[in-house]
Amino acid sequence: MPALCTGQIAALFMDTPNLQPLLNPRGIVIIGASSDPTKLGYSLARNLVQEHFQGAVHFVNPRGGSLFGRQIYTHVNQAPDPLDLAILLIPAPATPDALRACGQRGIRAAILSSGGFRETGPEGALLEQACLEIAHFYGMRLLGPNCVGLIDTHQRLNATFLQPPGPQPGEIAFLSHSGAICAAIIDWSHGQGFGMSRLVSLGNELDVSATDLFAPLAADPQTSVITLYLESVQSGERFVEEARRTARGKPVVALKVGRYASGQRAAASHTGALAGQDSAFSAAFEKAGILRAQSSEEMFDMARALAWSPPLPGRSIAILTSAGGPGVTAADALEANGLHLADLSEITRQALQSALPPAASVHNPVDMLASAGPAEFAGCLKLVLDDPGVDGVLAIMPPPPASSAGGVARAMIPVIQAHHKPVVFALMGARLIGEAVEHLRAARIPEYRFPERAALAMAALAQRAEFLGRLAEPAVEYTDVNRNLAAQIAVPSSLQGMLPPEQVIELLQAYGVSCAPLSLAVTADQAVDIAQRQGLGQAGCKFVLKIASPDLVHKSDIGGVLLNLDTVEAVRTGFHQLLEKVSQRQPQARLLGAYVQPMAPAGQEVIIGMTRDPQFGPLILFGSGGVEVEGLKDLAFGLAPLSRQEAETMLQRTWAGKKLGGFRSLPAADRAAVIDALLRLAQLSIDCPALAEIEINPLRVLPAGQGVLAIDARCRLEMRKSDQAV
Repeated sequence: MPALCTGQIAALFMDTPNLQPLLNPRGIVIIGASSDPTKLGYSLARNLVQEHFQGAVHFVNPRGGSLFGRQIYTHVNQAPDPLDLAILLIPAPATPDALRACGQRGIRAAILSSGGFRETGPEGALLEQACLEIAHFYGMRLLGPNCVGLIDTHQRLNATFLQPPGPQPGEIAFLSHSGAICAAIIDWSHGQGFGMSRLVSLGNELDVSATDLFAPLAADPQTSVITLYLESVQSGERFVEEARRTARGKPVVALKVGRYASGQRAAASHTGALAGQDSAFSAAFEKAGILRAQSSEEMFDMARALAWSPPLPGRSIAILTSAGGPGVTAADALEANGLHLADLSEITRQALQSALPPAASVHNPVDMLASAGPAEFAGCLKLVLDDPGVDGVLAIMPPPPASSAGGVARAMIPVIQAHHKPVVFALMGARLIGEAVEHLRAARIPEYRFPERAALAMAALAQRAEFLGRLAEPAVEYTDVNRNLAAQIAVPSSLQGMLPPEQVIELLQAYGVSCAPLSLAVTADQAVDIAQRQGLGQAGCKFVLKIASPDLVHKSDIGGVLLNLDTVEAVRTGFHQLLEKVSQRQPQARLLGAYVQPMAPAGQEVIIGMTRDPQFGPLILFGSGGVEVEGLKDLAFGLAPLSRQEAETMLQRTWAGKKLGGFRSLPAADRAAVIDALLRLAQLSIDCPALAEIEINPLRVLPAGQGVLAIDARCRLEMRKSDQAV
């Protein structure tokens, strides 16, 4: 059998994506089954048999014997058909031979449950490679290694060695890199009122990855929501593509762990330094339509609401409560999650006033007072749901002093089921609200213990609706760009590293980004001549000198910029002073002269840039510009290519973007031109794969209607074998 490199194997597996034998097996064989109750091979066999899996189940162990009234075969060849899936619970070194025997037997999928592979070091990695080559040779798909297996509650398949009971049947699928998290979530879910459709422990993702499972889960009629516990992602761009396709039809919620472990990689621009791995994941999730949770509890809080609630048409929420304090808490929580209180109509307020005691508050939050019982809760809920200005309702119920919580819930359920707006509950307490919890869960209405969790769930519904609304808007692609010129500048085979500033300007101008003129002067006389040709001596005409050196990236940090030069003598003297100052501070730097640039008109300053993330591709940045960019960190990120709405969202998330509309003495700036520059930079990043980083800082934003000017720009090329000319 010829050896193949990992890249060749991965490419071939993408051409043979059939996961049917793994996810819907007709027959299963456990290699390493054991009659010893202390062994994992016993636990796995027990789960398959006691769950009453409807397909064939066979056991293999060289010692033979019997288990649960079934023969233990000594070799996989002895097990009868049908056999689609093998589960290997044997020492890692024995796995390749066992896998080869499975391939010869005609088995087309295997779960490698054992540890001892890549996670243990180089020898384990070589063992994984051997398994992958064998699997490819026989056309097998592999789950794991170092995983606990998979569960399908609807076909009663529990192919794990976890302690029973397994999860209740439900509509939430769970994919996890951690087997321990799988065990914990299964146990925890029993007390939280939700069930699972499928659970897959991914382990080391030698072959089958989370990305591979998006399509089958999207097609699974038993799955309504997909949840992910992720430590990493293989092939980030494919992950985003598959997740986005899946999220068109089903919500996807992810918890990405290891957010702060990666550290900062060396970078030649602010953009590269500020765009850490976590920023890339957030941008990738947003592009794909994946809702990002900050904890395991959040992930399943969001999943329950998404599985059980109708769409949220907007962000205007009514709070219905029988206690003032929790209502205020809920209002704060809604605001913190980007939602806001709905303005109730006069008709609604009058109707509430007629239904409630005089001391009740009929403004939002609607406080019905502690005396509210089933009739008040149900009647007032109907009134606020009928209000056209209300998109959804957060209902809060501490233990009622004069009614049973269960009675209140029973009265409200028909009202909720008769409307098409989401209602989430904060049932505050434990023992006294138990009956209400049971009623709401049976009716598939999401409930939480505190308003903060309910508000987060409601926000997930809003995010989901807004993603679906963005799907119709395509990424912007300009036709007035000069791809040929960009190719000549950005993809010369002999050039890597920092691109000379004058060529950066040419590159940006080829894509329609306006730049302040920039000319290199090698001598003081050249600097004066350049400035005079551009208007030196005319009223109000001032110039900037910037040190020219391939070794100095941030010129202002070492005094390499002189401003407001308005006479011949100022330019001449400034040229000499600039070179002398920089040579003293950076004696090793190569000094080529100085760049001469006219002073730009006044305006606001922002930064836009791109760094090419190794996983997800071009990551676009927008934020507050100037010398304080790293200190302020007023930033937003998005994955290229961008739609106009995605660029708009980046501006909305930053103070730099918000104040473009004007603030105090600041006049409104040309917001539309900033969005245009972002979109053009994103397209340039896609068209020129050799661009590793490009940054404009500052981008001077002129008054509304007057455009933008790139004042300072830098670009780093990184040639790779896969790069191609534009």
